[in-house]
This record gives sequence, structure tokens and C-alpha cells, in this order.
Amino acid sequence: MDFQADVIDRVIKNAIQVMEKSKYQMFEVLDSARTELINLNQELQAVLKETAETIEKVDQLEMNYRRSRIRLTEVSRDFVRYTEEDIKTAYEKATQLQLDLMIYREKEMYLKARRDDLQKRAKSVEASVERAETIGSQMGVVLEYLSGELGQVTRIIESAKNRQLIGLKIILAQEEERKRISREIHDGPAQLLAHLVLRTEIVERMIAKQEFKMVQDEIIDLKRQVRSSLEEMRKVIFNLRPMALDDLGLIPTLRKYVQDFEEKTKIRAIFETRGKEHRLSSAMEAAIYRLIQEGLTNAAKHAYPTYVLVEITYQAQLVKIVVQDNGLGFKPELFEQKGKDHNHFGLIGMRERVELLEGRMEIESAENEGTKIVIHIPTNVEKGKE
Repeated sequence: MDFQADVIDRVIKNAIQVMEKSKYQMFEVLDSARTELINLNQELQAVLKETAETIEKVDQLEMNYRRSRIRLTEVSRDFVRYTEEDIKTAYEKATQLQLDLMIYREKEMYLKARRDDLQKRAKSVEASVERAETIGSQMGVVLEYLSGELGQVTRIIESAKNRQLIGLKIILAQEEERKRISREIHDGPAQLLAHLVLRTEIVERMIAKQEFKMVQDEIIDLKRQVRSSLEEMRKVIFNLRPMALDDLGLIPTLRKYVQDFEEKTKIRAIFETRGKEHRLSSAMEAAIYRLIQEGLTNAAKHAYPTYVLVEITYQAQLVKIVVQDNGLGFKPELFEQKGKDHNHFGLIGMRERVELLEGRMEIESAENEGTKIVIHIPTNVEKGKE
């Protein structure tokens, strides 16, 4: 499956840019709405104050107007006590108060309508501010998610692709291992057993002829060949699963493997242990054995070193493994590309094994300066989990 990681990268980056632009626009809208709300509230407070003053003024004018009407009625009835000038003055005062009352009532109605309108607008703008704040917060979360979680999509896809390639590599490796084992059995123990069958037939004929001296020599040779066949079978079995792991433990088995590695590859190999050695679960010891085996195989196959070091440190709840060589080395960033460089499939497989053990693996390398692999594996996991 061909994953177009660069296309997904561009899509995510474009989405982030659009979201950032929209977020800034939303902040501008929010800032404008807040400013408008402040202005509306200020204007509303002023209108409320003026409305209260106007209502109070209207009440006062209504009281004065009623009094002026009573006064006008009094002076209009009593022509003896009040002159025409008094009547005129009372009438003009009543008329003026009536006019002022009408004006202030109109003003009161206008201010009340203005107050209601400002309250509605302020409530609407306040709701808009709340919505803008909510949307801005949600956009911030989405932007953070895009920049953080979804920003790892390409790495996740690349990891899935590499897992698929690793799976194929493992299948191929298994098939190659089966071919190798089949060839070893065919060329070694199978050939010896076939030869033994033939020799036993010869022995039978010798016994029939009563050539006992020749039979004795033949049986001695048969015993030697059986031992040789048994040795070949033990080699095949050891390659499949070192029985010494169960019988002797991890450290003696690794020490023997490192010695055999040195004899086979002619690469000087040092094996060291630190801390107090203790037995681990069968699955854990097998996993550590395979990790070191893979590390040494990779070094011999790709780094061409003259020296390798294997170091195991036992800690309270941790096992630290170091596999170091003085070979060609490589650029660590090439390892991060994983699938692009098939030479690093072994290291990728090691990292996958370490992750399954809930550990971590660090690689220090540089061109022509060798490679150092440091693995930390926790040993305090549930013992039943193998």
C-alpha cells in the first residue's frame, strides 16, 4: 500500500493555516463585539439615568400641573378677591406647565424606547461575545489538536507502512531460516542417517558371512558417525532454541554465543555483566537473547567492525543492554526514515521487540565512528505476561 505522506502533510498544514487565519479573524470579531458591548452598556447606563430623571421630572410636572389647574379654577370663580391679571397669570402658568408636561412625557416615552432597544442590543451582543469566545476556544482546541495529535498522522502512517514492511521482512526471514534449516538437515543429519542405513546393511551381510572382525571395525565407525550426526542435530536445535537458556540461564548462554560469534566471524567480541545477576522469565530471557543476537548479526553484516562489545547491567527493576561496535556507523536520521533504507530493518525489528517489552532503545552512531545501541527493559512487569 502506497501511503502519500507528503500529500497528507500538505493537507494538514493548509488546514492549520486556515484555522489560524480564522482564529485571528474570530479574535478580531470578539474584540469588536466586546468593544461594542462596553459602549452599549455605557450608553445604556446614561439612558437609564436620564430616564429616571425624566420620570421624576414628569411626576413633579404632573403634580404642579394639577395644582395650577386648581389655582386657575379658584381665581376664575372669585372675581371679588382676584383681578383679571391674577386670572391671566394663573392661566398662563397652567398652560406652560401643561406644555412642559407634554414635552417631558414625549421625552420619557422616547427614553424608555431607547432603553429597551439598548437592552436588547446589549443582550444580543453579549450572546455574540459568548458564542465568539466559545468558538474561539473550540478553534484553539482544534488548532492544538491539528498541530499536535494530527500532526503525527504522517508518522503514524509511516510507522504502519514500516510495520507492514517489517512483517514482510520477518516472513521472508522465516522462509530463509526454514530453507537454511532444511538444507542443514538435508546436508548433515539426513545424509549421515542415509549413510548409516547403508552401513548397517553392510554390517548385516558381514554378520551373515561371519566376518566378525570387520563387523567390529564397522560398528566402531558407525558409532563415530552417529556421534557426528548427533552433533549436527544439536547445532540445528541450538539455532532454533538454545536449550542452555532454560538449563543454565541467560548469561552463560550469551557468553557461549559471543564466543561462537567471535570464532565464526573473526571479530573480537567482549561480553561483560554488571550488577547482581538474577533469573528472568523464560520469555524475557529469550527476548533479550534474540535482541543481542540481532544486534551482533547486524554489526557483522553491515558495519564490518573489528571489535564488538556486549554489556548487560542488572538493576533493581531494569535490565540495561549495550551492543557497541567500531564499524562503519551511519547517520541516525537515516534510521528514522526506516523503510527507505533496507539495511536498517534489523534495527527496526529490534526496536519493535523492545517496544513490545515496554522498554526503550537509543542509538548513537556516526559515519566511520561505530554504533552504540542502548536498550532499557523493565523487569517489574507482570510475570504472567509472556
